[in-house]
Amino acid sequence: MATSKTSAKRTTTITTTPTCGIPLIDSAVENGSGIAICDDQGEHSYQSLILQAQTVASVLLQGEQDLKERRVAFLIPSSFSYVVAQWGTWLAGGIAVPLCTMHPTPELEYVIDNAEVDIIITHPDFADRLQPIAEARGCRFLLINELSVGMGSEIDTELSAMPNRSLALPHINSNRRAMIVYTSGTTNRPKGVVTTHDNIAAQVSCLIESWGWTRDDSTLLVLPLHHVHGIVAVVCSALWIGATCEMMGQFDAEEVWRRFIKKNYTLFMAVPTIYVKLAKVWDSAAENKQQSMSEACRKMRLMISGSAALPVSVLEKWQGMVGHTFLERYGMTEIGMAISNPLHGERRPGYIGQPLPGVTVRLVDEEGNAITEESIPGEIQIKGANVFQEYWKKPDTTAENFKDGWFCSGDTAVLENGYYRILGRNSVDIIKSGGFKISALEIEEELRKHPAIEECSVVGIENEEWGEQVCAALILHSDQELKLHALKEWCKDRIAVYKIPKAVIYIDELPRNIMGKVTKKDVKKLF
Repeated sequence: MATSKTSAKRTTTITTTPTCGIPLIDSAVENGSGIAICDDQGEHSYQSLILQAQTVASVLLQGEQDLKERRVAFLIPSSFSYVVAQWGTWLAGGIAVPLCTMHPTPELEYVIDNAEVDIIITHPDFADRLQPIAEARGCRFLLINELSVGMGSEIDTELSAMPNRSLALPHINSNRRAMIVYTSGTTNRPKGVVTTHDNIAAQVSCLIESWGWTRDDSTLLVLPLHHVHGIVAVVCSALWIGATCEMMGQFDAEEVWRRFIKKNYTLFMAVPTIYVKLAKVWDSAAENKQQSMSEACRKMRLMISGSAALPVSVLEKWQGMVGHTFLERYGMTEIGMAISNPLHGERRPGYIGQPLPGVTVRLVDEEGNAITEESIPGEIQIKGANVFQEYWKKPDTTAENFKDGWFCSGDTAVLENGYYRILGRNSVDIIKSGGFKISALEIEEELRKHPAIEECSVVGIENEEWGEQVCAALILHSDQELKLHALKEWCKDRIAVYKIPKAVIYIDELPRNIMGKVTKKDVKKLF
């Protein structure tokens, strides 16, 4: 590795094998000519990725020595170009702010304004949307295809013609801020979650160990890249270890199955909503096609579900379809992944598992006292190098969410026989009715067992007598009817009387965010 430092300026002269101080990139460098990313433009090696990112970094710096944590926002579809923009930002010393390709203009403006972005990078497809925003705010505006040597399959040839190519880029301390990712905003306005390079390294390394990632792995990315599920669990994990990540620009269930059959993926991650959509395509396929689809999944070593509670019915459906028992895990924007069912060992339906390596978990009661016995519900609190640094420009909110060094997740769970089981989000999934604390997720799991109910969402609606009243929004299977009195009778033998919905509405579709998570504040509005 060719590196040099001067006494006046702390810099690293980077060739094709840089040591830049960023754990993820330094790890990926070792993989050279291996295939890092496949997208619609072809295959891209690790060497190409590093050199392209260097090129972007040099353009971002524009003669400066270090961006010094200036924010660089980018709106780029899932592709090689996305990672080039992200890594180029990091190599230049900037903070990466990924934007969501599906967000309307006001939401893009909110993130850009809140993060105080200085530079905006975009794919040409989004130039008409982003350029006016950049100009109105005095941000530097750049197109990704104008930043790099070339994004096509000839890139390796072009780069190999420059064997002595080097760029003076800053050496990055790993405790620097690396990324601002915005929360889903399911209960309030999205907050900017700041993670350092060390945080990302901790989040990725525990997944490498726990989920058995190797450089022989190959995965298909179908998740959006403005959220840690796609960014950290899939892309960063694959690139850290030297595996191959194939990226789809847009999710299409039929196309996913086509690729499953054609390619030899070893693992796959998705949210429950995606698995439901894939199962519907499987159900509608001819028997011989179903066999091909199932066989393609059986060849994978691992299928993972996360970002929302996995209905047991969905897990059991896929067990029957392909013979896989999904590995369910628990994570948040603020912590990456923290709790997981085991790669080897019992994966309990309805449970999120046990703490990942390097992560400490405890449950606390409403007074903040640690719960030392099993079967007593409490709030999940987390400690570890994986935990984020701060909420951007929100010191009071940051302080409120930490107690004695523990991050307060806002989620309630219970420990049963050594495994954690999520009861729900305190603000929307824990219903306080008639003196009882009721888990909306538990009720939903039971309601899904009713033969007439396809999907549901349970919420607490303010009530003068009960405090909150249990209510359910129901999606029924076609040609099915279900009256409230009949549902109550059915529920009597299955759940406690105080958990039975007091009111229901019938809808065609549940409101969800881009990750497929039901937005319960919108469900409440339906009542």
